[in-house]
Amino acid sequence: MSRPGAEVRPTLDELRIELDRRACERSLSEFVKRAWHVLEPGQPYSHGWHIDAIAEHLEAVSAGEILRLLMNVPPGTMKSLLSGVFFPAWEWGPQDKPHLRFMGTSYKDSLAIRDNVKTRRLIQSQWYQDRWGAGFAMIGDQNTKTKFENDKTGFREAMAFNSMTGSRGDRVLLDDPLSVQMAKSDTERETANDTFHESLPTRLNNPDTSAIIVIMQRLHETDVSGTILAGDYGYEHLMLPMEFEPERKCYTSIGFEDPRKVDGELLFEARFSRTVVDRDKKIMGSYASAGQFQQRPAPREGGMFHREWFDSIRAIPAGTRFCRGWDMAASDEKDSAYSAGVKIGAMPDGRFVIAHATRGQLLAGGVEKLIKTTAAADKAQHGGNIMISLPQDPGQAGKAQVGYYVKQLAGYNVRKSPESGDKITRAEPLSAQAEAGNVVILRTGDTAKDAWIEPYLDEICMFPNSKFKDQTDASSRAFNELATRKKETKTSFADMH
Repeated sequence: MSRPGAEVRPTLDELRIELDRRACERSLSEFVKRAWHVLEPGQPYSHGWHIDAIAEHLEAVSAGEILRLLMNVPPGTMKSLLSGVFFPAWEWGPQDKPHLRFMGTSYKDSLAIRDNVKTRRLIQSQWYQDRWGAGFAMIGDQNTKTKFENDKTGFREAMAFNSMTGSRGDRVLLDDPLSVQMAKSDTERETANDTFHESLPTRLNNPDTSAIIVIMQRLHETDVSGTILAGDYGYEHLMLPMEFEPERKCYTSIGFEDPRKVDGELLFEARFSRTVVDRDKKIMGSYASAGQFQQRPAPREGGMFHREWFDSIRAIPAGTRFCRGWDMAASDEKDSAYSAGVKIGAMPDGRFVIAHATRGQLLAGGVEKLIKTTAAADKAQHGGNIMISLPQDPGQAGKAQVGYYVKQLAGYNVRKSPESGDKITRAEPLSAQAEAGNVVILRTGDTAKDAWIEPYLDEICMFPNSKFKDQTDASSRAFNELATRKKETKTSFADMH
């Protein structure tokens, strides 16, 4: 029992709380470090300088120094958690700004809701309440996973990017307006860019002081980031590639510069080591890794296939499964598209072999004859171990055409399906496997038998700048059919155990 008039010393817990309060008030990075255990109790915190860089730019937003911020950072580097979860909680508590209104949006409403729920969980945690709970209170009748509000009129609301209506915010957080698949679609990109231009600016509470923060990885030259960079919209651009490129070193107006010096130096080696980065680049392929890792989306023109990627084999091993994919046209004009059929095999070692290609500028009757003759030759060579894959054009005419061909090929293993995505999108899986060294070409050594190879390589290695794309599209169909069947076989086998 203390004597009357004696100094009352704070407890150890009170000292810890006060130290946390002071450290977090000074730095968003400190807040992240100290609050990490609340959201990720089972995962040790791993700090990187890039976290300080992102935090410094968000602090500049809080101070009113930046009102438009674009951050292009690779996936898995905590960009969403830092910007969409820790930052709003930091402004409400350590910065004593509970009146701020946050709107979080993403291409998928479940992702926006995910970060809303995490922010609410952090703010309502005992750790946070012990330090900043006296500054504001949550309102019970508006405390849901899509929107929660405090008694100082601040709120955080989540919504899908394509349905941004209703509320206005002091901070609009746009995190990944496009998925990887959506970015491959011209229509989806145009829709996202229209929403960015037409809806996002109208969601600001005060156009003079409210901020827009765009956080994303680059997926295409004309994604939302590309639109921002091509226009004069006043955005500060923080760009941090996975591997340092000296000629693209990032500088920003608040005095930041990428601290790396060595070409190829990694961004966050504690989490993404050289082994991990090289492994993932090989799986993703050069186009995907250029955008998502390097924030430098390669032009979608040319270079999808290189001749040096295709090693040769002289004989095909037993147990190889084949598919002949077709791309069909119906004209014998000199400059018209070809009808092309490409045979690809899935070998037992997991690689693929391009075994034959045939093509012709033919009318409908000639196309039918080519397909039937080729099917007979393939069956004579491989028996029942080959599939035929035909494209089905949209509409009744397309259904009728492919239905006719299926009837004419009675007795063969024929599959039909509509095309999905554009030619480039369909070619990407084959391109990635070829770049990884998993696609070879059958060269028998017989000049006559191998006559198809050079015209085939000429076309595919110019794709999509090549005048003709028929053999490439037929290759994509055969490869994707084989890859899909392989996955289905694995799934079926797993389901049996």
